[in-house]
Amino acid sequence: MENSVINDIAISVENVSVKFNLAMAKYDGLKEYVISLLKGQVLYQEFQALKDVSFTVKKGESLGIVGFNGSGKSTLLKVIAGILRPDKGRAKVYGTIAPLIELGAGFDANLTAKENIFFNSALRAIPKKKIQEKYNEIVDFAELHDFIDVPIKNFSSGMRARLGFATAIMFDPDVLIADEVLSTGDYKFKAKCEAKINQIRQNGATILFVSHSASQVQKVCTNAIWLDKGKIIMEGSSSQVCQAYENHGKK
Repeated sequence: MENSVINDIAISVENVSVKFNLAMAKYDGLKEYVISLLKGQVLYQEFQALKDVSFTVKKGESLGIVGFNGSGKSTLLKVIAGILRPDKGRAKVYGTIAPLIELGAGFDANLTAKENIFFNSALRAIPKKKIQEKYNEIVDFAELHDFIDVPIKNFSSGMRARLGFATAIMFDPDVLIADEVLSTGDYKFKAKCEAKINQIRQNGATILFVSHSASQVQKVCTNAIWLDKGKIIMEGSSSQVCQAYENHGKK
């Protein structure tokens, strides 16, 4: 691949395959499972989450991924974000990443919202000076001024999601990887998040966006991939792919 082509790519996924072993029997508790495991009595069924998935995303492109539950969407994003290692193939991201995969992941429930902003950002190797510069902007976006010194174990799921989104998205990433981030929270906050994602896209960042909502994908993304049972069924413009996906769901 020529250097000019490589320099134009933000995300490269090459022949990625992932398998999971699913326990075939149900166990009443951890003790029963461990005993069966030690006796060699645990039977597994192999589940192919992804199979030979390949695609590239150019810098500045916004790509949506649609698919029904169990299609491999979240597994694919975890591979790209470096959270999960594939059994075969590889995924490469060029530039800094903001992975909005599990909002609130990397938070400590016993720490306050303020402490978690610094703690979570430090885990992503963001310098303390930059965290301090962005702190007020994060709090403003999350709308948690009255709760900033409250331990987040007392937060609702919606409040945790707002804090997670604001903390992850405020540091001008080159690549934004978002998994169902607009599925929680009230309508006003969803609209705010959608506007922020569009702003980041307009500033030249690359967006990889997963949602059950085809309409959200069309709003945020120019192109899309339809994933089903771990394989790419269709790729193209977001309007064409989402229309085919929705039509299939009506059958």
